[in-house]
Formats: sequence, C-alpha cells, structure tokens
Amino acid sequence: MESIPIIELLSYTLPAVVTGVVAYYFFDLHTKNEEGRRRYLLNKEAQKNALPLRLQAFERMTLYMERINPTKLLIRIAPLSQDKNDYENLIIAQIEQEFEHNLTQQIYMSDECWTIIVTAKNATIQMIRKANRSDRVDCADKLREVLLNDLMEKQSPSNAALAYIKNEVGQLW
Repeated sequence: MESIPIIELLSYTLPAVVTGVVAYYFFDLHTKNEEGRRRYLLNKEAQKNALPLRLQAFERMTLYMERINPTKLLIRIAPLSQDKNDYENLIIAQIEQEFEHNLTQQIYMSDECWTIIVTAKNATIQMIRKANRSDRVDCADKLREVLLNDLMEKQSPSNAALAYIKNEVGQLW
C-alpha cells in the first residue's frame, strides 16, 4: 500500500521535472542566441563606423609611403648647402617628422602592416645613410645622384610597403 502513493507522486513529479529541464534548456539556448545576435549587431554597427577611419588611416599611410619614396623625397627636398651630412640629416628629419605626424594611425591597422611600414621607413633611412657613407659621395648633389642611381637598380622599400597596404585594404571588402 505504501508503494502506491510513491508511484503516484513519481508519476506527477517526473513529467514536471522533465518539462522543467527541457524549458530551462530552451530558455538558456534562446538567451544565448539573443545575446549573440545583439553582440553581432553591435559589432556590425561599430565596423560600419570604424571603416571610414580605417580607410583614412590607410590613405594617410599610403601618402606617407609615397612621400618617403627616395625618388620623390629627393625631388621635393633640395639641399640647403653642399654639405652632404647636412642634406642627409635634413632628409632623415623630414622622414621622421612625417612619421611622428602619422604615428596614431597604427591603431587602425594590423600589427603586421604597421611593422612593415616602420621597416620601410627604417630601410629608407638606412639607404640614405649608406649612400652618404659611399666613397662616390662628396657633396649633397652627388648624394642625390647616387641615391637615384641606386633606386634604378632596386625597388624602393616604400614600394613594398605600399603593395602590402593595398593588399590589406583589399581584404577589408
């Protein structure tokens, strides 16, 4: 006789427990799905707002790479005197000044892209210093000539960085 009330109790309780577990599972799944949807919509909105800023950063760094291209740099910056060291310092100061002006753009770029930009800047500076130490250079005009001749034989570091920037912008679409 005692087992009948326990069986009756189990027959009412067990379906209620199963229904409760299933309801909990579905509500939990629904809540996680809604949270993911909200996160996706917020991320989509943030990307829509950030895309113009990222593109502007890539534009500015493209302009920087063009401006530090030794061919264009040497045409734009004329020597103030015939001292080759003064001219070297003037060119490097221009490169560094423009770099500092665009330093904040790194937050909109991947670390790899920024590293390539910094490497291109440093390689350009090294190219200028190496040319200035050459025995062929004795004045500022000769430094310009040697640098331009060297660039005819090999690619400018800024061209390689420009290619990478273009590739990264292409991946935004």
